[in-house]
Amino acid sequence: MIRMRHLMVAFGAAALAACASAPVHYYTLVPAPDSTQADATPSPAGFQFELLPVGIPAQVDVPQLVVRQGGQSVALLDGQRWIAPLADEVRSALSVDLSHRLNAQDIGSGLPVDGKPVLRIKIDLRRFESSPGNYALIDATWSIRPLKGDTVLTCSSHISENPGQGYDGLVAAHQQALSDLAGRIASVAPALAAGGAPACPAPWLTSLQP
Repeated sequence: MIRMRHLMVAFGAAALAACASAPVHYYTLVPAPDSTQADATPSPAGFQFELLPVGIPAQVDVPQLVVRQGGQSVALLDGQRWIAPLADEVRSALSVDLSHRLNAQDIGSGLPVDGKPVLRIKIDLRRFESSPGNYALIDATWSIRPLKGDTVLTCSSHISENPGQGYDGLVAAHQQALSDLAGRIASVAPALAAGGAPACPAPWLTSLQP
């Protein structure tokens, strides 16, 4: 009996050690720099933008990746985590992409630089859903308005990407979905900065690329 108790204690200690040593993988939504575009020097835009903090659904506002499992079930993956709060990751990814597409500076909450006009961009994600091997989906409402003037453009975008294998593929699909969203915003921002009144891009986009 004593021997059995010792074996159980040893087994429990080994199990705890295995759990404690399980690796945690961290992910970012910010894309890596594109070295192929390092030499490109387009003319800077005649405006700047201020990307406000991005709203995200409360259900995914946690350090872990949250994935769907079947129709109604979801799981928090303790071993798969965001490197920073998800709202910050989303905002950083969009800021980098918009800065590149517009060749304009994101002044954040700072002051305008060089007296250039400023576009204020507000984005709220109503859905940020992940289903490994099936889809990475974002559903966003967003608005752009010049700080000087009364014109406001408010749009919605529903973007679904087909992810590759594993969690790396899932995160890459979310990166692409955010890049697609940045592309839609960038497609109308210059016209607004110039005093125009562009229409919203088409709200739906589904990519079937792996």
